[in-house]
Amino acid sequence: MHIAIVTFDGFNELDSLIALGILNRIKRPGWRVALASPSETVTSMNGVRLYRQASLDELEFCDAVLVGSGIRTREIAQDLVVMQLLARLNPARQLIGAQCSGTLLLAKAGLLNGVPGCTDLTTKPWVQEAGIEVLEQPFFARGNLATAGGCLASIYLAAWTLARLVGLDAAAEALHYVAPVGEKEDYVARALANIEPYLNCA
Repeated sequence: MHIAIVTFDGFNELDSLIALGILNRIKRPGWRVALASPSETVTSMNGVRLYRQASLDELEFCDAVLVGSGIRTREIAQDLVVMQLLARLNPARQLIGAQCSGTLLLAKAGLLNGVPGCTDLTTKPWVQEAGIEVLEQPFFARGNLATAGGCLASIYLAAWTLARLVGLDAAAEALHYVAPVGEKEDYVARALANIEPYLNCA
């Protein structure tokens, strides 16, 4: 099982790295979670440099692809090479998710196709201009497409991915591990309440 977290220059650390940490709570043969980027290294909006673990050419072969956000998303949306690679994603056979301004990239790549989405407040008007209804909630999914709005909603996107690929118990266990001490049960219950309505939505 290969999951890619698409991460560009100017990325938001909370989007890419929270998902990476939660998804890597699964320890089983063949389970791989990789930061995928167009270049060997990417630098975050706060100057953190990371080395990619996968190239964008690998995305169409992944079981799940999560597209992170950052301060250069509108510029990236104009990159024809990147957008062509994203347009190859196939929600008929892959889980595809986006975090905050990553929703704009899914919209521009033609992947949402009228499916409403979640995004951050800054990106909201740009997603609307792309013809997508923006919901005032942290998470939404329909079939194999999911979007999340707000940096910490990356927890919901990661949990949805785990629930779909491994099961709800695995998602709950991963969330329980990272939840604050003394708040674990309430934290997990709230997170699962945000994703459970969408686990069987066609």
